[in-house]
Amino acid sequence: MKKVTAFIGTQSKKATYTAVKEFEKNLKQYGEIDFEYVFLSDYHLEFCRGCKLCFIKGEEYCPLKDDRDILIEKMEYSNGVIFATPNYAFQVSARMKNFLDRLAFIDHRPRFFGKTCTAIVVQGFYGGGNVLKYLKFASQRMGFRVSKGCCATTLDPMTKLQKERLTQKVNKASARFHKELMRPTPAPSFVELILFRFGRTFVKSVDRELRDYQYYEEEGWFEADYYYSTSLGPIKRLAGNLFDLLGRRVSKIMGGEA
Repeated sequence: MKKVTAFIGTQSKKATYTAVKEFEKNLKQYGEIDFEYVFLSDYHLEFCRGCKLCFIKGEEYCPLKDDRDILIEKMEYSNGVIFATPNYAFQVSARMKNFLDRLAFIDHRPRFFGKTCTAIVVQGFYGGGNVLKYLKFASQRMGFRVSKGCCATTLDPMTKLQKERLTQKVNKASARFHKELMRPTPAPSFVELILFRFGRTFVKSVDRELRDYQYYEEEGWFEADYYYSTSLGPIKRLAGNLFDLLGRRVSKIMGGEA
């Protein structure tokens, strides 16, 4: 059985909650799914202070003692994750943004490989497309395999037409999500390979006492083809070597050594 967890960035059980419920209903039509609702408003999350201790020494040195690790554990024990949020001022809600801020160290040290993620955004007028793009980018940086999400325009109360359109969009998104959820972990794309090789080159240039360097060393990423064990074809293997070379040159230029 697959475990799917929806992280919801609003405490009101209106349009966003309705969309997640519809998503769950459609997802369970494909098979048995253990589905959990996580309202971020039910958890205590302090605001990030920007001290960078999670980057420098490790996340366990964060001075904030709250429910961050409880939420991370829920993600670790899930096969699939949904980020659901209303569009507030052309961005995710404050609760969702704070949650993602507290996970920033995972952007440096991604860990959610083999897990599928998608996003649900609801809005009153427009701008939700950019919110979806942000959530896709943030999820990919944490290691998730991202399924295309959906954005629905709703008002309070929703009209019959809006309800129908929301249902249609959620149906399509849940079908895409299930397909990705059941798919074996694929080889990285060229873009993913570029980001890994360039990122690795940068980490190699930092102080060896920094947690990022130590983490890459522990995971064996300095010598690996990619974050996880995968088979690269001859073209991608050649491209990876080229990306390593380009990364070193860019690193030298940025370091003032060119």
